[in-house]
Amino acid sequence: MSDSGKAADLLAQIPAGDKRGLPPVHLWNPPFCGDLDMRIARDGTWYYLGTPIGRPAMVRLFSSVLRRDDDRYFLVTPVEKVGIRVDDAPFVAIHLQVNGEGESQVLRFITQVEDEVEAGSEHPIRVEFDPATGEPAPYVHVRANLEALIHRNVFYQLVELAVPGERDGQPWFGVWSGGCFFPIGREE
Repeated sequence: MSDSGKAADLLAQIPAGDKRGLPPVHLWNPPFCGDLDMRIARDGTWYYLGTPIGRPAMVRLFSSVLRRDDDRYFLVTPVEKVGIRVDDAPFVAIHLQVNGEGESQVLRFITQVEDEVEAGSEHPIRVEFDPATGEPAPYVHVRANLEALIHRNVFYQLVELAVPGERDGQPWFGVWSGGCFFPIGREE
């Protein structure tokens, strides 16, 4: 079957959404049906057959059945599982809402597909540093083994909120959210 036929078939199998939450993709174990020519770029743009998917509602629909198993990403329905490529993280945190301050502060991230998460023990923030350049790559856990890359502008907001703290006996600058301290940069 052609990739465009696979995509249409996959769309037809996605259960209708409701306001109660996302489909239970973690419970579905359909057979693997091959890879689909679909890619999520580092900036959060979804591509199908090399062309950006221009309908936000379609991207949200696909994102609702996204699953990561080990280091591979799949779109999963009750009857089939197809592989897709993800350049970095499947989501991008594009907005930040800050409530409170200090150790009682709560940081709420909103992704490009309108997922919302409050950073805390269940949704930690982590920052990877490029060993060659030292450039940070910040992430927040969204759901079930899926993360959002924190957009540069949102990361700058985190830097503005950063306070001195400690993690594993080491001094860091970081942010508080949900009663947890998340290091975002070394204290120099």
